[in-house]
Amino acid sequence: MARTYSEKFLRELNGNHSDSYGIKLAKLCVEANLPASAAALALEVSSTTVYEWFRGQGVREANRKNVEIFMKLVEQDLENGRLPATSLIDAKRYVSNLMGVSV
Repeated sequence: MARTYSEKFLRELNGNHSDSYGIKLAKLCVEANLPASAAALALEVSSTTVYEWFRGQGVREANRKNVEIFMKLVEQDLENGRLPATSLIDAKRYVSNLMGVSV
């Protein structure tokens, strides 16, 4: 199983009904069992940035297109049964396949 999110974070996230990109991304990553570090790698930003987005900080315009594309790919892969990731290695492999690189 990939590294899990804390209970406190999950409670806060479930109670957050914002439709911001970051909150949507967080909920999707939790559903797909993708850690923030994997999302950061795919989005080519720092893990700190992803955690800030997950907590509601705005996503800069320059990053929005990448976030939208990543979210669509993850949604499709959830629908097609490729996700949720079953381990941290599986999550890293998933992202490396998206990026076309070896992790």
